[in-house]
Amino acid sequence: MFLTRFRVNTARPGARRLLSSPQVLHAAVMSSFPDLLPTDAPGPEGPRVLWRLDHQARAEVMLYVVSPARPDLTHLVEQAGWPAAAAPDNPGWQTRPYAPLLDRLAKGDHWGFRLTANPVHHIRRTDAEPRKRTAHLTPTHQMGWLLDPSRQERAGFRILEKPDTKRLLPAGTTQHNHEHHGDRYELSVHDQRSLAFNKSAADGSPRQAVSLVTVTFDGRLEITDPERIRRTLTSGLGKAKAYGCGLMTLAPLGAPR
Repeated sequence: MFLTRFRVNTARPGARRLLSSPQVLHAAVMSSFPDLLPTDAPGPEGPRVLWRLDHQARAEVMLYVVSPARPDLTHLVEQAGWPAAAAPDNPGWQTRPYAPLLDRLAKGDHWGFRLTANPVHHIRRTDAEPRKRTAHLTPTHQMGWLLDPSRQERAGFRILEKPDTKRLLPAGTTQHNHEHHGDRYELSVHDQRSLAFNKSAADGSPRQAVSLVTVTFDGRLEITDPERIRRTLTSGLGKAKAYGCGLMTLAPLGAPR
């Protein structure tokens, strides 16, 4: 497995085109792997190509990619990077093996994390109506999606609670079974984006309209199952993985994610 970082040159017309459509950016990311056909699909639990955009500032957008094979991002540098500055020792992106970090993960370790996800739930308004996948739209419900105990257990981690000295509300003000989580957890949600685009069909059928809501979570976690969290880091968490969701990255506490 490999972790790749690429800084997007937001002044380039090609960058604006890539950033305007998750469908276009997904195709560009997948084109980074010469041995991977567009029709190749991973198994439900296997490693896959994951990517995420971090909008750190108006002119600072970072693309992160986790992949089973080492990518070649030459085409992205030409479209949305600084091609004139590329050199053999600095092609315009940084790739490093992911195994050293994955191998050091141990039960009980604490890490900082970042995750962009598509928090959804299934609802129906009447008993006769089929259940429909619907996005969570409020920070409280979005946090509740990630704080769900069964989701955390399957993913191999639990989100840490704040010590009493860091809480704005008195300890015990919020409870696990309450919908509002207050400031109990080492978790924040930000950068909500509503995306709408047309999905191209491989068989030439009419293009399908896609809409989804994404948010970015920052927080601190404790590893409860090293094998499960390795799978989370390499296979993704939640829906819409093809469109920039599901990639969780870890960082030592106190370091940037």
